[in-house]
Amino acid sequence: MDDAKRAFYKENGFIVIEDALTPDEVQALHDETAAICRAERGTIPGFVEGKPGESDDDVMRRYLCIHFPHKISPLMEKALSLPSMVDVLTSVIGPNVKCMQSMLFIKSAKKPGQAWHQDEYYIPTRDRTLTGGWIALDDATVENGCLWVIPGSHRRGILYDMFMHEDRRFDCSGEARGYPWTDDDAVPVEVKAGSIVFFNGYLLHRSLPNYATGGYRRALVNHYMSAESYLPWFWDKLPEGKGASNADCRDIVMVAGEDPYPHKGIDQRHGPHVRPSGEGGCGNANRNTEALEKNP
Repeated sequence: MDDAKRAFYKENGFIVIEDALTPDEVQALHDETAAICRAERGTIPGFVEGKPGESDDDVMRRYLCIHFPHKISPLMEKALSLPSMVDVLTSVIGPNVKCMQSMLFIKSAKKPGQAWHQDEYYIPTRDRTLTGGWIALDDATVENGCLWVIPGSHRRGILYDMFMHEDRRFDCSGEARGYPWTDDDAVPVEVKAGSIVFFNGYLLHRSLPNYATGGYRRALVNHYMSAESYLPWFWDKLPEGKGASNADCRDIVMVAGEDPYPHKGIDQRHGPHVRPSGEGGCGNANRNTEALEKNP
């Protein structure tokens, strides 16, 4: 990544790298998404038993998000360390980079978005290096629910409190409040399939529902951080004797450089699972645009 892009990222908290994946690589991830949803890579918690003769669309529309797909799919694991991904990560994080999470979003028509939030709120890093790599598997537009960001909202390094909300445009994962910006400060990040959007863990971002009449807004989102920093993620579930000060989740994949703590080994703490479609993961069937149109 050149100096101009690095400066833009530092100032705004995000950067778009176009044509990071070839059309063939995107198609392979499309095919792999369908295979995962058909349980061809193994059955995981949340899968619904399919019916004979179902199309790929029938199967994929059943799910909103698959967590940790890299744990069941060699292709998804390979996508963690794409050359175009590593080039940017080592520029904004440093030479040693680890990945702790992947999420495969399958946002079909009428599915909800996600309200304003910061990824660092959910995945805490001690050195503020959390970085998202958002791989667009379809053209992402305002109509089908692309990302929206508030440029520069990462710079002060403040985490804003999260609250539950009743906005049926969004899923049930909460909404950040108390920040000094308005929706007028937000900009849409419309990108072509094969692009990667990188963003800082403190950047406020959201997505609106998929209002398109058909198709998807699929995205593979991976999260990374400096390998030097401890990862106090789910520290309360770590072995006895580990507290917030020395907690270091080791369910990671190294994607660049060296692991400074090889003696700690690698855990398999998080298992892959699926999030049902249309409910935002909270059992509320009103969290989709179809329900919103009927009951505004």
